[in-house]
Amino acid sequence: MLLIPAIDLKGGQCVRLQQGLMDKATVFSDEPAEMAVHWCQQGARRLHLVDLDGAFAGKPENMISIKSILEQVADNVPVQLGGGIRDLHTIERYLQLGLSYVIIGTAAVKNPQFVRQACAAFPGQIIVGLDAKDGMVAIDGWATVTDFHVTELAKQFVDDGVNSIIYTDIGRDGMMGGVNIDATVKLAREASVPVIASGGVTNMADVEALCAVAGQGVAGAIVGRAIYEGSLDLAAAQRMADQGKY
Repeated sequence: MLLIPAIDLKGGQCVRLQQGLMDKATVFSDEPAEMAVHWCQQGARRLHLVDLDGAFAGKPENMISIKSILEQVADNVPVQLGGGIRDLHTIERYLQLGLSYVIIGTAAVKNPQFVRQACAAFPGQIIVGLDAKDGMVAIDGWATVTDFHVTELAKQFVDDGVNSIIYTDIGRDGMMGGVNIDATVKLAREASVPVIASGGVTNMADVEALCAVAGQGVAGAIVGRAIYEGSLDLAAAQRMADQGKY
């Protein structure tokens, strides 16, 4: 089980939101690149970046911070990023800067053809991010809940060649309320690509629960507020997951 620290960018700062609400942001650092280095020193083997402003604007909005992070860590760990990615040019630009994976979220729902084109152009480097509330997919920085059920939509992207699917339960994201294990496992079982869990990871018990279902297609988990506020020790949690002591 790979634990992936999240660095959410808003106005050049590292923040965490509650349930995706931009007006409920807690600032954890004015230096996102320093935070990226810190998590790598704590044992992170991949980082998860989100351009929150970009998710709402539909185009990159935190490029300076993203470049700075990549300059510091991209040679040592893979970095994935989502938020505001709507065209192939943006993907190419990010990959040239050193990103390993690009996450397509809103655009995947609004324009499925874009996912097929991106997977063909950049094989192995495209991740689809499906964010859901009560099982229904949300888009536009979680501002709009659609009529698409997350498991049904995920199946559409399997044949496109996506690297993996990130599943975020936005009802739990940033709320420190535990992981929606059942929904994550259900999605992993129905998709033939790895699923990365996101939203609600709070403590060692959550990590243990995720590790217990790793054999069912859950390949990793994105961790955010818990590691920033201290309810989860990233280094200890990753060691436990690696050693299988759960």
